[in-house]
Amino acid sequence: MPQIPEKIHELTVGQLAARSGAAVSALHFYETKGLISSRRTTGNQRRYHRDTLRRVAFVRAAQRVGIPLATIREALAELPEERTPTREDWARLSAAWRAELDERIKQLNRLRDHLTDCIGCGCLSLATCVLSNPDDAFGERASGSRLLVEKSAGEKKAVEQRSGERREGERREEEEKAAGCC
Repeated sequence: MPQIPEKIHELTVGQLAARSGAAVSALHFYETKGLISSRRTTGNQRRYHRDTLRRVAFVRAAQRVGIPLATIREALAELPEERTPTREDWARLSAAWRAELDERIKQLNRLRDHLTDCIGCGCLSLATCVLSNPDDAFGERASGSRLLVEKSAGEKKAVEQRSGERREGERREEEEKAAGCC
């Protein structure tokens, strides 16, 4: 890992990538998402303040434990402008994220535990499939893993109208056939 002399206060995107371990494209992406910022030189090159290294480390650590970028951005937005997250910031935020992560772990454990049942079925058509029909949400209306899409009232009315028109046309056809036969 290349060392950057202390007297250098700004880093190029290449230097930031080399020091942080993040790809240049990831750094550009972080910047578009508002996670890090840069200034532009007169030659339109990006320059990152040295503290951006810690911000990138903060973002990558949060990502590794499964925190979405939007949540990370919200956390960084709470910090005073341009301030780098400190150890205390990480402790406070990670404590807040712990409950969310614990819930995700519980959900993943439930999915893992029920996966064998689904594989045993093979077709995902159990009357109460715990993976595609959690808590049997659709069991009252239908069996299997089909998700029922509720049609809007307008769609239902249009379908009923077309059905009525089709039935009326069929009725007329039958009458015409009956009239022609006799």
